[in-house]
Amino acid sequence: MAISSTEMEVQSVIHWFQGWSPMQKGDFMKDLIDKAVPVNVDSLFDSMHTLNVKDRPPSIFQCQLRLFTQWFETWSEKDRNDFMIKLRIADPAFVAKFDEEVKLLMQKNCNGVGDG
Repeated sequence: MAISSTEMEVQSVIHWFQGWSPMQKGDFMKDLIDKAVPVNVDSLFDSMHTLNVKDRPPSIFQCQLRLFTQWFETWSEKDRNDFMIKLRIADPAFVAKFDEEVKLLMQKNCNGVGDG
C-alpha cells in the first residue's frame, strides 16, 4: 500500500515534534493556535517576531515550521484532523493544553468582542 504525500508530511511533522525542545514545542503550540483561532492578534505579532531573521540564516526549527505551514495550508480538513489525532497519540498532554488554550481563546473572542 502506497503512502500519500500528505501522510508523509504528517509523519515528518510528528517526527520533528518528537525531537523538539519544550521551548520549540511552545512556539509550535502558538503556531497551531494561530491556525485554529486566526483572529488572535497577539499571536500574529509573536509569529511575525519569530519569523524576523536578522543577519543569520533560519534555524532548522524555523524551516520546519515554515514547511509545516505550507503543508498545513494544502491539507484537507480530514488531513488536519488526522494530524491532530497522531499528535495526540505522540503527546497527549500537549494536545490537551492546545485544546484548553483554543477553548479559552474562543470564549474570550466570543465574550470579549468590543471589550478592551
